[in-house]
Amino acid sequence: MVKIRPVLYVLGSFLSATAVCMQIPLIAALVNGENTSSAFFISALITASAAAICMRMGEQKLNLQVRDMFVLTSATWVAVSLFAALPFTLYKDISYTDAVFETMSGITTTGSTVLTGLDTMAHSILLWRSLLQWIGGVGFIVMAVAILPFLNVGAMRLFRTESSDWSDKSTPRTKDIARRLFMVYLVLSVLCMICYNLAGMSWFDAVNHAMTTLSTGGFSTSDSSMSHFSPAAHWVGTVFMFAGGLPLLLFVHMISSRKIGVWNDCQVKGYLRLVVSVSVLLALWYWYTHEVSLLDALRLSSFNVVSVVTTTGYGLTDYGTWGPIAYVTFMALMLSGACSGSTSGGIKVFRFQIGFATVREYLKHRMHPRGVFNETYNKRVIDDDIIRSLIAFLLLYFGVILALTLFLVAVGVDPETSFSGAITAVSNVGPGMGPVIGPVGNFATLPESAKWALALGMLLGRLELVTVAVLFHRNFWRY
Repeated sequence: MVKIRPVLYVLGSFLSATAVCMQIPLIAALVNGENTSSAFFISALITASAAAICMRMGEQKLNLQVRDMFVLTSATWVAVSLFAALPFTLYKDISYTDAVFETMSGITTTGSTVLTGLDTMAHSILLWRSLLQWIGGVGFIVMAVAILPFLNVGAMRLFRTESSDWSDKSTPRTKDIARRLFMVYLVLSVLCMICYNLAGMSWFDAVNHAMTTLSTGGFSTSDSSMSHFSPAAHWVGTVFMFAGGLPLLLFVHMISSRKIGVWNDCQVKGYLRLVVSVSVLLALWYWYTHEVSLLDALRLSSFNVVSVVTTTGYGLTDYGTWGPIAYVTFMALMLSGACSGSTSGGIKVFRFQIGFATVREYLKHRMHPRGVFNETYNKRVIDDDIIRSLIAFLLLYFGVILALTLFLVAVGVDPETSFSGAITAVSNVGPGMGPVIGPVGNFATLPESAKWALALGMLLGRLELVTVAVLFHRNFWRY
């Protein structure tokens, strides 16, 4: 049976941290004299009260098992999103549906938005949006390397950092990894902020975009997104979005060993090849079909490719109008994702690589039935358990996209918006395709039921699907 009381205690701790984080935009509102201070104060008070109730009802004995971690992981993301939505709904009477959609998009680093008028919006609200994505990004990285491997979710066992025993023996090691990951994430964020400022952004814009770039979230302080800023800022965004798509755990290892071993990782090399090859080819295509210089074509291509592959979702021109080849390419990139152990969403590069390796092994067996072939990945044998988890993930991934698409069509959304919206939600990309939710569009006009469905899709995609899907299996709650 699931140990509810320890789960409640940890959940209360996360809600308490959320209430503390609300003090940052509250202070900004007070300093700037904005009328949002009451919204953040009331929200923090409600969230802190809920946290106190959870911790009071809970139990501090944290001997959590795998089943408890499944519940805790999903419950944390849902609870934090529901309470973090309060400042939005208390500000200018934004509906709670829109508030939850915006918050879920932020905390899952998706980047889809229902808000307009960002250029004149209160700075405290903009800061809260960006802060949600920054927290969600680092939170998922820690979860990806410290929790998901122990749950054997989506072939994450390849990236296990300790034994699967959640005992006191492994706790210090897990805490140390989490601390180092946070420091790398923080340093990269500060560097990104400085570079954005040097590229012409104000300090406020630089701080917000640094948080949403490293988290590969994509929220901006302008309705025009990155089109509002200089070409130099676009190059800065490209570099740091690419960094956000790398497995930050490898940076930790690189710093610890003082060796530049990050480029020896199969996943990183595949990610680099994908970004460079597609960026160059699309740049040549855009340069050939539009009257722009080759450098501008490369800037627009590389920015948009990295933005989609890393599931950041910044808007910079409507790439859906670049022509059929570019349209299909970007639709495919929305599915790919960057590296596992990064802040990006999507299927992830390593799953494609494992899939191709499995196909190679199968073809060898067809040619040499008596041969023994063991495909490896990063010098580790790809065993049957990893292959089964890969198949399960892919079936769930495309099954959820199909189900979500059908639901959106059923509630009156057009097919193009429904299909690309389902992909962008489950892949945590941000913008979809087409005139409604494309790179220069917005999700505000969708029906409320569609927004709730897409919010669920964002959660499923962020938590690697299996983490949430297992909760709906009847046997999970029986024993």
